[in-house]
Amino acid sequence: MADERTVVHVLRHGEVHNPEGVLYGRLPDFHLSDRGREMADRAAAALADRDVVSVIASPLDRAQETAGPIASVHGLEIITDPRVIEAGNVFEGQRVGVGDGVLRQPRAWRHLWNPITPSWGEPYVDLADRMTDAIRDARDQARGHEGVIVSHQLPIWIARLHAEDRRLWHDPRRRECSLASLTSFEFDGDRLAKVSYSEPAADLLPGARGRGA
Repeated sequence: MADERTVVHVLRHGEVHNPEGVLYGRLPDFHLSDRGREMADRAAAALADRDVVSVIASPLDRAQETAGPIASVHGLEIITDPRVIEAGNVFEGQRVGVGDGVLRQPRAWRHLWNPITPSWGEPYVDLADRMTDAIRDARDQARGHEGVIVSHQLPIWIARLHAEDRRLWHDPRRRECSLASLTSFEFDGDRLAKVSYSEPAADLLPGARGRGA
């Protein structure tokens, strides 16, 4: 039906335990911190009264752990979708601070020549394609109800830029996608009607956000 309302909430995972401050990317065994688990509980509470019929998550530990409380509240199983995984990045596993990390080393500079693609990681257009496909499938699965996808900062932000017909290359410091935030895609039938943003764990956000996404 043309006026059938479906919402797909795309949730960024909570804070990760990362004492070395590395770009953890797709590496295994990066789990939520204590505060990250509290963020996941906050997100679950924010969605507890919503008509959620599916919970989908990236295969990475931090996303699965963030999805857990939401699935539990709604009596659902987590569906793992590799299309919503973190973006690939050549600097994975390294510190990337400009003053104290790999970016100050000449061997890294060959990866930094093109911020539009970008040259150091998965192309933005590929990110947009896989995230858009995943959101559409989540919409179809939750027709007339609401679904949740737990993903990562860059894929979520690129999905939003694409949905809003904005350019995909951007200043990472301007991303509106905090830890445990919800970027919600509301559909009328197949048509995207609105994108909204909220931060159910805003008061738990660290003053200086950790690296990784």
